[in-house]
Amino acid sequence: MNAPQNIDADSWTVAGRTFRSRLIVGTGKYKSLEQNAATVAASGAEIVTVAVRRVNISDPNAPMLTDHIDPKKVTYLPNTAGCFTAEDAIRTLRLAREAGGWKLVKLEVLAEAKTLYPDMIETVRATELLTKEGFEVMVYCTDDPIMARRCEDAGAVAIMPLGAPIGSGLGVQNPVTIRLIVEGAKVPVLVDAGVGTASDAAAAMELGCDGVLMNTAIAEAKDPILMARAMKAAVESGRLAYRAGRMAKRRYADPSSPLAGLI
Repeated sequence: MNAPQNIDADSWTVAGRTFRSRLIVGTGKYKSLEQNAATVAASGAEIVTVAVRRVNISDPNAPMLTDHIDPKKVTYLPNTAGCFTAEDAIRTLRLAREAGGWKLVKLEVLAEAKTLYPDMIETVRATELLTKEGFEVMVYCTDDPIMARRCEDAGAVAIMPLGAPIGSGLGVQNPVTIRLIVEGAKVPVLVDAGVGTASDAAAAMELGCDGVLMNTAIAEAKDPILMARAMKAAVESGRLAYRAGRMAKRRYADPSSPLAGLI
């Protein structure tokens, strides 16, 4: 009989930093900075991703996110949302490093505005250049095991394949390729984009992902704070299910009680 696993000891590490929460949340689309802060607290997230080009983190004359979410208590993950070339992404992250000293960053290089799919050629190029400059790059990428490996070879400290298009809420559309990425990666894998509700987050974690990143699913819920709590529970339950090891799928019924020895 296998010994029970220590639930409380479960954690994950990226670029030498260890976290207990496997839920990363965004800081866009909220009605106010106060609401954003409340959802972060409800989610239990230890990392928040921040769009450097859209969220104020450096101008003290305007409302600042850092006044509501303490960067000493929550790890900020600057991202390059809205960048369509490697040069734009690199320039954006250099600004983030100057503003807050951040080296752990999330890279997004988009191919077009309609789908917000990543341009993987530019993404790999930017990953290489940023790594050479000393950045620790978590990379948003397609759900393609080959391109995920290219990102890792380029220096990515985490692979972040999309579950579905950004903001779509469609859930994980290709669990087969996500699972292949998980099996092949030597760095953490986190589903990024496409989560719509708690079952989507649980499904991503059941595939063996190290975490899930989401923004719209919480921010656009009718009750964002309650949804943040739901997502926290979903990520935790999906992780437990993965660690427990699900039963095998069968084509036919298998009775829960033995048929032998019936009266």
